[in-house]
Amino acid sequence: MVANLDENCGTGANKPFQSAQLAFAAHLRDPLVNPPPEGIEDRRMAIYRELIYNNIESFLNSGFPVIRSLMTDSDWHQLVRGFVKDHRCHTPYFLEISQEFLLYLQSGSAHFGDEFPFLIELAHYEWVELALDVSPEKLPEPSANVDRSMPLLDSNLVISPLAWRLNYTYPVHKISSDYQPLEAPGEPTSLIVYRGEDEAIHFFASNAVTMRLLQLLEDGQHSARDALLQVAGELAHPEPDVLVAMGEGIIQQLLELSILYRV
Repeated sequence: MVANLDENCGTGANKPFQSAQLAFAAHLRDPLVNPPPEGIEDRRMAIYRELIYNNIESFLNSGFPVIRSLMTDSDWHQLVRGFVKDHRCHTPYFLEISQEFLLYLQSGSAHFGDEFPFLIELAHYEWVELALDVSPEKLPEPSANVDRSMPLLDSNLVISPLAWRLNYTYPVHKISSDYQPLEAPGEPTSLIVYRGEDEAIHFFASNAVTMRLLQLLEDGQHSARDALLQVAGELAHPEPDVLVAMGEGIIQQLLELSILYRV
């Protein structure tokens, strides 16, 4: 997690100052293996060791509260220590530490017990909440030119850029200290995580039909009616009009949640 001094020192890596930098960073990454630079008192190095680790651990603790709640202190600190020691971050910004931690877990370098087969998906879900919270994207502006007399299914609809459609093999939104599945259920979990008009982060438990509907609406080439009829055809639904009527209710709900907008 510490800056990649070993990648940035260039041809002068053997100069005394740069060698001290490398030793300093290596010690902060893994103090049990790498000694501190010569001539620096351990009590001084301890300040840096604690500052670096505690800041990173605190940020991850707040960014991944569910994961933290599932682990013992020992397992959690082992995971964070591994991140600090082994991961090479590509950003210096603290707000992006959560994304770097997710990349570390996805890389396969992290070590965690078999009792958490869902950990990577859960980490992604928790990261999404932070990513949406700090996203610079804006909700679509209400349009004064919307023709309210036009049937909803024939009007122009856009998806909020702050609504992310996610599919997981585990029901990550249900995982807690009381529910930790060791095997993925037969059906995948479809979620829409979004930032609403209240600026809070919410999730909407979806399904394959709704996700496909939103996928078709995303390109702007389909009206809601056409998209629903296409979904009905793909499903070989015996009564397409029934699916269209059900879909209209879902679209109305998505409008109320600020996941969809009429423009």
